[in-house]
Formats: sequence, C-alpha cells, structure tokens
Amino acid sequence: MELVIVKYNAGNIQSVLYALERIGLQGCVTDDAELIRKADKVIFPGVGEASTAMGYLKERGLDRLIRDLRQPVLGICLGMQLMCRYSEENDTDCLGIFDAEVKKFTPSEAGCKVPQIGWNTIYALKTGLFDGVPENSYCYFVHGYYAAAGDDTIATTDYVQPYSSALHKGNFYGVQFHPEKSAQTGERILRNFITGIE
Repeated sequence: MELVIVKYNAGNIQSVLYALERIGLQGCVTDDAELIRKADKVIFPGVGEASTAMGYLKERGLDRLIRDLRQPVLGICLGMQLMCRYSEENDTDCLGIFDAEVKKFTPSEAGCKVPQIGWNTIYALKTGLFDGVPENSYCYFVHGYYAAAGDDTIATTDYVQPYSSALHKGNFYGVQFHPEKSAQTGERILRNFITGIE
C-alpha cells in the first residue's frame, strides 16, 4: 500500500502522520508528481488560507495533478475547501472537484463564535467512509469558512446553520473536521479511507 500525503505550504502534516502511526500505517510526505500519481491512496491535508495555498499548488502544477488523480483522495479541512469550486476567502477560484462554494461563517445571535473551534457532531452519514461510525459522533473542527450542503454532501454538521462536514464525488472525498485530532472516530474514518475505499 503506497499512501502519499501531499506536501504543500498549508499542511497539518505531522499530526496526520502521528494519527496514521497510531493505526499502524505509514505515509510518504511528498510534492513529487510521479510519487503522488503512482500512490494507492492520497491524503490532501490543509490548515491556512485559501488563496495562498492555491497559488502554491498552481506554481508547482499540483492543481492539475490533483484534479486528474484516479485513485481515492481525501481532503482534510482546507484541503477539502480547496477541492470545491470557489472560496470567499480572498475571492479564490479553487480546484472545482466538488460543485460547492466555500463561504464565511456569519456570527449568529445564538452566540456561535467564528471561527468554530472544538468538538461538534456529524450526522446524515453516507458512503463507506463512515462505516462503523455512529450518527452524531463527535469530531474536532477548526474553521471560519464552510461548504454549503449540496448534492455532494455525505455528512452534515450544525454551526450557525447546517453545512457540509464531508463531501464525496467519484474518487474524491473531503472532510471539514480533522480526523487526525478526532480520537477513535477520526481513526476509524482514516482506517475506512485507507483500507475500505477502492
């Protein structure tokens, strides 16, 4: 099993590596196009700002490479947002894999602070990514932008309003939460992606 973690300037890579080690797996961290193309599974993590990250990907041709991948790909947090069509964060055109717009949370009268930081539940779970994960399981979130619910939504979370906490289209999956920081639930989701998704 060749598992690759895409190296770019917005990765939360070390925590992903630790999470993989906890479930007995190792990943290769690289921005080498050939290694990414040949991998069995690809993880596309992210923490940071959308336009800077997209600029970095475009400079290295990684934007086209990621779009053209045929093996299972998992975007995490900013990685998932970059797989959407567009982000309001600095008016950024993204990869366009998911037909979704990423919008900024508007603080509500209900007292929801922006960014959302902490544990929240995921529900309406679909696809094998969530095999063995109970409805309303808690995952760990850190984000000020969100992807609206739509046709590609496979998990939903409520914060200010319902939004997509996971997306799926073809061989591409994305999660807004951090599975590498989400205890046993997150480990189960990572294991499902690596061993259960073809």
